[in-house]
Amino acid sequence: MSTPELIRIVSRASPMALAQVERVRAELARLHPGIRTEVVPVTTSGDRWMGALSALGGKGAFTKEVDAALLAGEADLAVHCMKDVPADRPLPAGTLFAAYLERDDIRDALLHPDGLTLDELPPGTRIGTSSVRRIAQLAMIRPDLECVPMRGNANRRMEKMTEGEADALLLAVSGLERIGREDRISEVLSVETMCPPIGAGLLGLQCREDDEATINTVSALGDPAAWRETTAERMFLHVLQGHCNSPIAGYAKAERDGRLSLRARVFDPEGKVVLDAHEWAGPLDPATLGTSVAVALLRQGARDLIDSIPH
Repeated sequence: MSTPELIRIVSRASPMALAQVERVRAELARLHPGIRTEVVPVTTSGDRWMGALSALGGKGAFTKEVDAALLAGEADLAVHCMKDVPADRPLPAGTLFAAYLERDDIRDALLHPDGLTLDELPPGTRIGTSSVRRIAQLAMIRPDLECVPMRGNANRRMEKMTEGEADALLLAVSGLERIGREDRISEVLSVETMCPPIGAGLLGLQCREDDEATINTVSALGDPAAWRETTAERMFLHVLQGHCNSPIAGYAKAERDGRLSLRARVFDPEGKVVLDAHEWAGPLDPATLGTSVAVALLRQGARDLIDSIPH
């Protein structure tokens, strides 16, 4: 099948999302030097709303306008950060993910104007974050710190910190790298200290099911390890059926010898309860591993914990 002459790529209009698109464009140009790409930026409801995402229904706030442009034929390819793609419901009918790119750093970073680490922050330090996952884990390890709500893209959050709205920030390492602001990082937190969100550091390439030319072209960008990790993580989240206020964290890791592991955690919002599961699998279907880890947490009481959290 012939390669399309032009691929129109739809994405959120934020600087970070557009940087992700540039990575896809560069990789497409490397594999197919003659191909042309065009960016179709859209502003999503999640980008416009600066309040709690739960007020918008939470999941899908950063994807539904992108999906709509793809389905309407206004674009041929959508680039998604997988942590923003709901896993508790099917993809929009008529679409699929043709590839997942090689995974970026999954860790969180602390930003502090004076370069202090998490352990060095004085009691009462105000941490800018609206992530229920980060808030719950900070409550576990540094209950003497104060979390203040903060939304907006990474550049805007850094501006808010400079303006005094917070003393420090927690942001994704991969996002800061994408916009060239890793110089602002005071400390990269280990996954043991701050377990990442499901889908961290993963970019998915979504196409219409009937667009075989685009599917065949972009599928060559896919990374096998990223596919296995994404499949395990998204099945885990699907079985768990968490909502937008559920502090859920976890990550899968594909080893070179074929083994695949998945560690996942569910917290209460105050960080007083944590449920933990960590399992390994060989060449089993990654979805089986995701299901098994979710079931392990459900047996520990994850359903009651999730359902007890207002949303």
